[in-house]
Amino acid sequence: MKIDRLDHFVLTVADLDATIDFYTRVLGMEEVTFKGRKALAFGRSKINLHEAGHSFTPYADKPTPGSADVCLILDGSLDDAVADLEAAGVPIEEGPVDRTGATGPIRSVYIRDPDRNLVELSVHQDR
Repeated sequence: MKIDRLDHFVLTVADLDATIDFYTRVLGMEEVTFKGRKALAFGRSKINLHEAGHSFTPYADKPTPGSADVCLILDGSLDDAVADLEAAGVPIEEGPVDRTGATGPIRSVYIRDPDRNLVELSVHQDR
């Protein structure tokens, strides 16, 4: 077996509306609805949203808002992303800092979403 890519992951959230607002307004993702469920689309991937206490089966053993730590690669500059975050009033928790991503060196900033999930926004160093 050989895995090609990540298709989607699931975030368990306390407030669907607050999460959708943050990821669409601040991070530019697209809200999508499928089979009566909500998700956030970006690039070739998506984030399926489960409201705490109302998960769809099957689901993680202990789905909990605020337990995720995810790294998203930006299509653009980190400086532009920092300016967008500042304009949206989203505090940067850490960064810019150098890290190692799946395919090599990245430069990142860290923010928190409404559930306090850690969201790392990164660009590849070779850009």
